[in-house]
Amino acid sequence: RRDLSLASAMLRTLARRSPQALSLRPAVATFVQRRGLALKYSKEHEWVKVDGDIATVGITDHAQGQLGDVVFVDLPEVGTTLEQHATMGAVESVKAASDVYSPLSGEITEVNEKLNDEPALINSSAEEDGWLAKIKMSATSELDGLMDKEGYEKFCEESS
Repeated sequence: RRDLSLASAMLRTLARRSPQALSLRPAVATFVQRRGLALKYSKEHEWVKVDGDIATVGITDHAQGQLGDVVFVDLPEVGTTLEQHATMGAVESVKAASDVYSPLSGEITEVNEKLNDEPALINSSAEEDGWLAKIKMSATSELDGLMDKEGYEKFCEESS
């Protein structure tokens, strides 16, 4: 939301300085939706936040709530190339272990090493500090198959 507010403020400033900039509004809106300043969600309960060609991935707050207290996280290795829907790691809780699937194809560029010592970050901040990995996307068109927040909430309601 903060990123969206920032984008809106920048657009208003640009419009004041240059009235013809208002014609850019549809293009900016498309860019914001396409590049996902807001989170996108998979049916496997992973979230994605895109910054350029890098996607930060984690499990959703809904998923961590279903798992309970997370006690271990199996992170992928940096440099690993994944196809969409391939297993990229696992999350273990006091209740169960669950595979984590890559919502996008690409190469792992970074993992959240903090989770090795503090797996409970997933419980306390699943959709921010509890991120799992960053992926350099190889097929940005795969973003089109992910849900927005409203679609994901509806999906969760229908699945329960």
